[in-house]
Amino acid sequence: MSEREVVLLLGGDLGDPEQQCDLAEAAINERIAPVVARSRDHWTEPWGFTSDTLFLNRALLLRSALGPERLMATCLAIEAVLGRTRSADGGPGSRTIDIDILLVGSEVVGTEALWVPHPRLHLRRFALAPLCDLLPGWEHPVLHRTALQLLDAIPLH
Repeated sequence: MSEREVVLLLGGDLGDPEQQCDLAEAAINERIAPVVARSRDHWTEPWGFTSDTLFLNRALLLRSALGPERLMATCLAIEAVLGRTRSADGGPGSRTIDIDILLVGSEVVGTEALWVPHPRLHLRRFALAPLCDLLPGWEHPVLHRTALQLLDAIPLH
């Protein structure tokens, strides 16, 4: 399989989020592919729940030949090594680290376990802003709008 552009979104609000994202980035460099570029760090309010802490969000651009399923399995393994635990109901909540696959080139995947591009990408300023730092002109393969157009369509509050 040929290499494709992959954008992963790192996020967290527990412990030391900057250190957790740095550790996740190092593990991604080692276990998936070298990071080609990274967004600036974005500090945001939690999405979907309330918390006293802000989330750090950082997007990473890499080129990888891994398929989306293998990529997801590796990201989940990195999360586990870094202490990620999931709530019993699977809902949103505070976390040490989260690694989401935002995109794998222009590939569209829809299975019970994995959706690429991320199914709520177009609704999440905290994901689109870091993506726009890296690839503002990336076109969503289903919505046919650029990352910047999607970001501009989200109200600030």
